[in-house]
Amino acid sequence: MNRRAFLKSSCNICILGSAGLLLPGLTGCVATQGSFTANVVDKKINVPLQLFEKSSLQMIRPKGWYYDIAVQKIDHQSYTAILMQCTHQENQLTKEGSRFYCSQHGSQFDLSGKVKKGPATEALVTYATSISNNELIIHL
Repeated sequence: MNRRAFLKSSCNICILGSAGLLLPGLTGCVATQGSFTANVVDKKINVPLQLFEKSSLQMIRPKGWYYDIAVQKIDHQSYTAILMQCTHQENQLTKEGSRFYCSQHGSQFDLSGKVKKGPATEALVTYATSISNNELIIHL
């Protein structure tokens, strides 16, 4: 193998190895797969109620935001809205089973946003909700 071929293959191995290490940390950089994208108007987000016919928990991505809002239907007229941002160091959270999980340092929150495992010590940010004209309104 000549010097040029050796350097080229060595660089390719380094790039692939680095990508393998970095990719798991980048999963929070994109919208959650299956999230509903919504506009923010006057500090409010309108979400069609029919969205909750498929599942009682929906991920809402406000346009221009980095984090999703997890919206859960509690009963016919009651919903919770929780920002999917870890209160420890602002990492994107994911839903795993019956919890929200931070892949950066392992913090865990229940579906109401309360801390179940640190290092986070503060509950997740929640938003008030209301219903009008077959739409859920998230008040930011």
